[in-house]
Amino acid sequence: MKNSVFLITVFLLMSSVNFQINAQFDKLKKSVDKSVAGLSKTVKAASDTKKSMAPATTSETRESNVKSTASGIGSNYYIRPDGKGKDATKEAPAKDIAAIAMQLKAGDVVHIAAGTYTSKADQSSDVFIVPISIIGGYSPDFSKRDPWGQYKTVFSGTNDISKGLTTERIGILTDKGYKDWTGEIVIDGIIIDNGARNYYSDAKEEFIRRKASPEKGMNPTPNTPGIKIRTGSGTKVHIKNCVITNTAPTQGALDVQVGKDGSAIIENNLIVNNTGEGIMCKSNHHGASGHPSYLLRNNTILFSWKHDAIASFGGNSIMFDNALSIVAENNVFGFADFGGVNNVKQCKFVTLKNNLFVGHKKYDYQEFGTGLKLDEMEDYANYITRESGNNYSQEIKLDINKAWAQKYFGRVEISGQK
Repeated sequence: MKNSVFLITVFLLMSSVNFQINAQFDKLKKSVDKSVAGLSKTVKAASDTKKSMAPATTSETRESNVKSTASGIGSNYYIRPDGKGKDATKEAPAKDIAAIAMQLKAGDVVHIAAGTYTSKADQSSDVFIVPISIIGGYSPDFSKRDPWGQYKTVFSGTNDISKGLTTERIGILTDKGYKDWTGEIVIDGIIIDNGARNYYSDAKEEFIRRKASPEKGMNPTPNTPGIKIRTGSGTKVHIKNCVITNTAPTQGALDVQVGKDGSAIIENNLIVNNTGEGIMCKSNHHGASGHPSYLLRNNTILFSWKHDAIASFGGNSIMFDNALSIVAENNVFGFADFGGVNNVKQCKFVTLKNNLFVGHKKYDYQEFGTGLKLDEMEDYANYITRESGNNYSQEIKLDINKAWAQKYFGRVEISGQK
């Protein structure tokens, strides 16, 4: 194992077999909840939020909320794996969001029942240039929601070079055609699992390959986010109750870029076992005023890898541009190859409150290329606001697969020699 890590520069250990959603995710979520809930009274505010991490399950209330936050008076469409046609009503749902892509308009809301979706003809990617909302986790009759339990809506795909695309698994890119659209884009209760889209070195699925193999009919591992949002001026973004795992992007597993006077709320998501940054927050506006704002709360981001074994980038829980403001509160940032919060771009409006930092290899917070541990932030961080505070570090116990953990923590990074 060690020799192969030294010699093979395009591989990265990402075991999708041992991070299957239905079994491993449930165990991991419960262990995170249990660990954080058991912390000391000094961090009670953070532990209380983690106890309520699972999404609500009542359909009528949740659907009403979705309709009120999505802009305008859009239409509602319904998707179920055994659906057929393009009516996409509750009574006659379509089988995949790709089946109705051409009829979607700004402000429309797509409700998706439990199942695994691979897009049209297994293309493995759904990219839209119109601002829509996508809500998953429904029962087959759309009467109930339980996105992290009984009714998981999973977006996956294939690596087949004749079918699968390598673009982001879900993309909503509206900054060109809807550059001044002032509504809200909501993604709620979607699980992105790119394991089936990756190109692995062998049947054990232990190492991903970055380069394609046409002779074997294999695409490269997608170098793209699980979810990518890019908006124009005034648009609001709300991403909640989602899971992103087994993606291998250069930048964010969740990659959000908001325009002038826009905003993004990113909350209650689990982002685990990805390369690049767990969450990448960007600005689509760099003028003197009107910078977008971000609120990140109640997210759990674990095992963020460097882009590859010799990369000097990636491997942070969150990273962000400088032309924005960001508040991160009550999050768990854990076990990244580099660190928890990367502010190397020197954003001047950063508020960090009640976040758990645990197990990072290099630093908890970085700016000016200087990595700081948690107990150094108050003294040496230049761009943390006065509202920041009560961040903490505490050992947590995670119920993860032993073989996977041994491989992750036992990696030998490339040093340029055999």
